[in-house]
Amino acid sequence: MPGVTQAPQTLYDRVFADHIVEEKKDGTVILYIDRHLVHEVTSPQAFEGLRNASRKVRRPDCTLATVDHNIPTSSRKNLTTTGKFIEEADSRTQCVTLEDNVKAFDLTYFGLGDKRQGIVHIIGPEQGFTLPGTTVVCGDSHTSTHGAFGALAFGIGTSEVEHVLATQTLLTKRSKNMKVQVDGELAPGVSSKDIILYVIGQIGTAGGTGAVIEFCGSAIRSLSMEARMSICNMSIEGGARAGMVAPDQITFDYLKGRPLAPKEGSAEWKKAISYWSSLKSDPDANWDIEVYIDAKDIAPTVSWGTSPQDVVPITGVVPGPDDFSDPVKKEACKRALKYMGLTAGTPMQEIQLDKIFIGSCTNARIEDLRAAARVVEGKKIASNLKRAMIVPGSGLVKQQAEAEGLDKIFTDAGFEWREAGCSMCLGMNPDILSPGERCASTSNRNFEGRQGAGGRTHLMSPVMAAAAAIVGNLADVRKLAPPSMSAAKGSPKIELDAHMEDVSSDDDLERIIDAPVDPESHPSSSGTKGASKGMPEFKTLRGIAAPFDIGNIDTDAIIPKQFLKTIKRSGLGSALFHAWRYEPGTETNNPDFILNKEPYTNSKILVCTGPNFGCGSSREHAPWALLDFGIKCIIAPSFGDIFFNNTFKNGMLPLRIPDQAVLEKIADIAKAGKEIEVDLPNQVIRDADGNELATFEVEEFRKHCLVNGLDDIGLTMASDDKIAKHEAKRTREWPWLDGSGYLARHGKGPVKVEAKPVPKTNRGQEINEPLEW
Repeated sequence: MPGVTQAPQTLYDRVFADHIVEEKKDGTVILYIDRHLVHEVTSPQAFEGLRNASRKVRRPDCTLATVDHNIPTSSRKNLTTTGKFIEEADSRTQCVTLEDNVKAFDLTYFGLGDKRQGIVHIIGPEQGFTLPGTTVVCGDSHTSTHGAFGALAFGIGTSEVEHVLATQTLLTKRSKNMKVQVDGELAPGVSSKDIILYVIGQIGTAGGTGAVIEFCGSAIRSLSMEARMSICNMSIEGGARAGMVAPDQITFDYLKGRPLAPKEGSAEWKKAISYWSSLKSDPDANWDIEVYIDAKDIAPTVSWGTSPQDVVPITGVVPGPDDFSDPVKKEACKRALKYMGLTAGTPMQEIQLDKIFIGSCTNARIEDLRAAARVVEGKKIASNLKRAMIVPGSGLVKQQAEAEGLDKIFTDAGFEWREAGCSMCLGMNPDILSPGERCASTSNRNFEGRQGAGGRTHLMSPVMAAAAAIVGNLADVRKLAPPSMSAAKGSPKIELDAHMEDVSSDDDLERIIDAPVDPESHPSSSGTKGASKGMPEFKTLRGIAAPFDIGNIDTDAIIPKQFLKTIKRSGLGSALFHAWRYEPGTETNNPDFILNKEPYTNSKILVCTGPNFGCGSSREHAPWALLDFGIKCIIAPSFGDIFFNNTFKNGMLPLRIPDQAVLEKIADIAKAGKEIEVDLPNQVIRDADGNELATFEVEEFRKHCLVNGLDDIGLTMASDDKIAKHEAKRTREWPWLDGSGYLARHGKGPVKVEAKPVPKTNRGQEINEPLEW
């Protein structure tokens, strides 16, 4: 309206607003999703849900699938079929199931025989599938990586994967706005990984809970896109829903020539640049949380404990319990030191290592490999190391590194040169740590058992891991490499030639454009117009409550990754809290663990007095395991955002009780072994005698769904007309987002760029050569 002044907006506000399909009175938003990435671990149950409800994928053009988490990274020279190549039965089942699903639902797929296969958060950007101003989701918490492009990117659970496939939307609420501003020039040897580890050390793993972080400041602006991706990747480790960096010329240069980005110089490219250039925060925008950091305060940083917030400079020493005043942090420190086998006061550079891992969605891009190679060139890895691995993030990264001779530098030094995959980052595949082994790792998490049961992880940058490989201990890279290795201002812009072998003539373009032209979206014809019941009603829950006095209980602790290799939602109760519940290396109950004691073996409620319950991964297996055990309600002071959302999707009730005194009163009832009653309609917690212990808040929409057992997808499909209206606007205002390939329109509408064909059978059939761009 004329004369109406729009309130100042942040980058997050702008992108969020451009994707609102409908907003409910209580603030619940139907948010349109532009880009959906799928892998083998969190998708099988989602596709199963579609089949059970006779639903289709609404927008196949908006989904890109690959395998990455539990595939082997050994040589693929003898690869014929996925079914024959993967030896582990459960891993093979997940990967073959994904192949079956992408065929059945006509989705673009980069499989093991395709050079474009790789870690899901590496292939999206390198293909140009990730673009500024888009909403990007994946059943993986490190989807925040894509926020480096000015995209709103976040991890979702499996139920939400199904929701996106069926409706191309999500139900969500606005997040808080958080600014992390890093100014100044990074010192030699300091990289983007050091920035984010330092930030998490400052704010803690719950510091960004409920917020989207925008990283800004001169130090951030000077970074390459790959370095920005590393920072946004670990936003989730600071508790944030997402991390973002405003797009700029560095962003636009990175996207030039990417296969799935608008064609440089085209009308769409120019229109896209105009829109992307508008994506920035207003100078007077309102921030809920602000953090300011001077780059000169950041040194090469390493982790010492079992949380990403447990970090110190490499020149520091291992902290002790007396270094913390907070009782919860004191206990966490004691537990971490015991698990890590460390003594307080030990200089970090005296800690000896067993293995080195350079890879993961955080640090497996070509820039990371180049930086590590500069450190190790002409040297040999230390004799005390059992293994040192380099795992490229994609087949294209591997190809480019080999073209530059990086593979030879690494193998001459004694490293193993592997195929693309998640590898030892999470130990779901053959690349794992043995109990007690200590690893210098460029991955993103150092939780107990993250890289293998009993394995000990120290997080650091690629150049720091490379230095550690040469020394055999945790090491300061500044002692081994020249000052020119700084990843700050002047960091090289990386272009993979393999990305750009695509279209070299009109004939190539026509070959691709000959695919069927269909610019219209096709909503599922089987979608209901009304809400459907999909869960048991949750009204009043009465039962034994198990007390937990632990903070930062992560999803790896709730359900270790070795139990994620399932294509079903059920049967995970026996694996709940596995590392704590059983004696090490056995299936014998640990008698000291609370759920092994009576009356808590039949608990229906869990009361946790420590903060940040369910932090870490997006795996919906965590609530599935709790539910399978019989726990339907978790009471805690705060929750990891993705876990919090996932519980509601499974008919469970997570209750935030921020008042510690009230929470302790509830915990005392639990410790006494008495029953607790949770009354959702009246939002009250009572003791067994009916006395009120606490009241609680719950969002009206979520309460309505739980009380009535309503299915989110059915509710969303009732707004099909509004979704279609948004899609029409999307085609009109952001035409480069339509189509299965997005490579070129050429006056013919969106085109489909064929991905690697999936074998018709998993036994005995040769895989064809992958399509060349």
